[in-house]
Amino acid sequence: MRSWLSLSGFLAAAFAACAVGGFFTATSVGTWYRTLQKPGWNPPGWVFGPVWTVLYVLMAVAVWRVWPLHRQSGVSPVILGFFVQLVLNAGWSALFFGLRSPRLALGEVVLLWLLLAWLLWRFWLLDRWAGVLWAPYVVWVSFATGLNFAIWRLNATGASQFPAR
Repeated sequence: MRSWLSLSGFLAAAFAACAVGGFFTATSVGTWYRTLQKPGWNPPGWVFGPVWTVLYVLMAVAVWRVWPLHRQSGVSPVILGFFVQLVLNAGWSALFFGLRSPRLALGEVVLLWLLLAWLLWRFWLLDRWAGVLWAPYVVWVSFATGLNFAIWRLNATGASQFPAR
């Protein structure tokens, strides 16, 4: 049985990662990030908040749907993977905005994407609706990986492109 308490716990974990990522983002989004060259397909800044809010809710509901199966073989790695991806998710913001390193963030987001793709496959096998709920997150991180790569390439002319705080 799925409990509302477990859903609350997964939502709390997701939004804790959101808060950590938001902390690091706030350190540079209004200053350093504005100085970077970005591709023409970079979304306006106001898009990120609503998109991430929806994604955090969807990912929490997806893991909540498989949580009752946690005693079955193969489910515990999925639950662990959910928490690991939250750490990687927040870690991306720390690398990109906190350390102001699109290069390091790119390597990290590729690892995140691989984990998310694996989780999508596992969610899909365990609960189709969980897989459907997880899919937009994988799509968004795919887009974000491409955007991260483009920003890194557009600004990779030297250390002077990444001024110290």
